[in-house]
Amino acid sequence: MTLVAGVDSSTQSTKVLLVEAETGEIVDSGRASHPDGTECPPEAWWEALQEAGAGLLERADAVAVAGQQHGMVALDADDQVVRPALLWNDTRSAPQAERLTDAHGGPGAWAADTGLVLAASFTATKLAWLAEHEPEHAAKTVSVMLPHDWLTMRLRGATAAEATTDRSDASGTGYWSPRTGAYVPERLVQAFGRELALPRVAAPNETVGRTAWGAAVAPGTGDNAGAALGLGLGPGDVAVSLGTSGTVFGVSEVPANDPSGLVAGFADATGRYLPLVCTLNAARVLDTFRTLLGVDHAEFDALALSAAPGSGGLTLLPYLDGERTPARPSATGVLSGITTGATRADLARAAVEGMLSAQADGLAAMAAQGLEASRVLLIGGAAASEAVRRIAPAVFGVDVEIPPAAEYVALGAARQAAWALSGREHPPQWQHGDTERLTGTASAVTRQYATLRNETASWDKHQ
Repeated sequence: MTLVAGVDSSTQSTKVLLVEAETGEIVDSGRASHPDGTECPPEAWWEALQEAGAGLLERADAVAVAGQQHGMVALDADDQVVRPALLWNDTRSAPQAERLTDAHGGPGAWAADTGLVLAASFTATKLAWLAEHEPEHAAKTVSVMLPHDWLTMRLRGATAAEATTDRSDASGTGYWSPRTGAYVPERLVQAFGRELALPRVAAPNETVGRTAWGAAVAPGTGDNAGAALGLGLGPGDVAVSLGTSGTVFGVSEVPANDPSGLVAGFADATGRYLPLVCTLNAARVLDTFRTLLGVDHAEFDALALSAAPGSGGLTLLPYLDGERTPARPSATGVLSGITTGATRADLARAAVEGMLSAQADGLAAMAAQGLEASRVLLIGGAAASEAVRRIAPAVFGVDVEIPPAAEYVALGAARQAAWALSGREHPPQWQHGDTERLTGTASAVTRQYATLRNETASWDKHQ
């Protein structure tokens, strides 16, 4: 039996899956936690990988790492980490993002060059912060890489000069172009003030090195691209991931170029593209309304499903603590259409319809960038809600599939490892249990939601 290891090194933890290379059958797994916070010493990721992979990694014939995107790992001339890595969720570089955008061509120019409109999550802005606020660390920095690049380098026993990355993670830096497949050195210089050594961008199915025990090392990938690979997404497929926040991403044949910044123009792990939309409000919307109604998960679902579509005229704009897509950081939630006939069931259904309608906005933004969803895969914690599953097809207006719950980021990394090991042109085809399929039918719910969204678009500007 040929075994491969897939690693998901996320913000919170490392997960390792040991998988049979031909079938995708999960043989064993391990997990270890990361320190909390928005910065982290990379050595903590390595220690977590050793803990999670104990008894697993050495059994693998190939390994790949899917990691949290955008982080900044700065190294000196001796390949030593200069300071703890700034993670994607560290927002201290927001002023640098705004300054870089305004000073160097505006949002349209950055989107055209890199597929991105700069935000504090992207690596380029973190480099600008480092140069401005920690000049002593900036002066020592000679190379920069991403979390999964650093772990891949360690697995290979390589140097920074030999480091590799992949298209998906490079596309989240702000100084690489999915359209041309090359770094954009002038954008790096604008951010940091000078050039830095950068990892080579490897081919999707390349073997970039070997571990100490002789296993092949694949290039690895970013976490969202890893999930897409684990889910087996193809062109026209879109995943809607409903965690605390919502993520809408899909595989496209064309690169995104959205000067509004709603759609991030990432690359995927196969040579295609992975446009992505992120909303701040998803599962926590349902949690908030469950608390307000004083019910548990099952009771909330029963209430929501007992109400008619349209929630008796109630419409929720679910921007509870501001929103990223659309960019309304000062907004709050709005509940419209309350009458004396409103019921608790209407309120529960309005919460579900509002949360899903916000994700439908993401689907519409993707369609404007050339990715019209032919199929939606619903994943994440809130996909376990029966109300969410039953209401989603009417809100999205397309067929919805709910794959079995799994660690799809780690599975995607394992699938890439198997692909590199095989030497084949395409990744192996794996099946992971039965998928629930629900037929999508258009409804008036999204029009009701769009009316409220448009009516309130200027409210937060006047607060």
